[in-house]
Amino acid sequence: MTSKEIKETKLQYPAGTRVMLDKMAPDPRPIPPGTKGTVHHVDDAGQIHCDWDDGRYLAIIPGVDEFHIVTD
Repeated sequence: MTSKEIKETKLQYPAGTRVMLDKMAPDPRPIPPGTKGTVHHVDDAGQIHCDWDDGRYLAIIPGVDEFHIVTD
């Protein structure tokens, strides 16, 4: 990601934003589709770190993983 894309991602997904995972790229222990989570922060590589409702903490990657913002 470019620095501009990372900055835009940080603005689009501030801490507290609720997201739902649609599909995770191959991962040894993927988050199941349909799982909701809360954004903790976006790091300097543009990965969105989330506290998932199933108790896990794992980042999602824009352009690799599929997810969307939800309102609860």
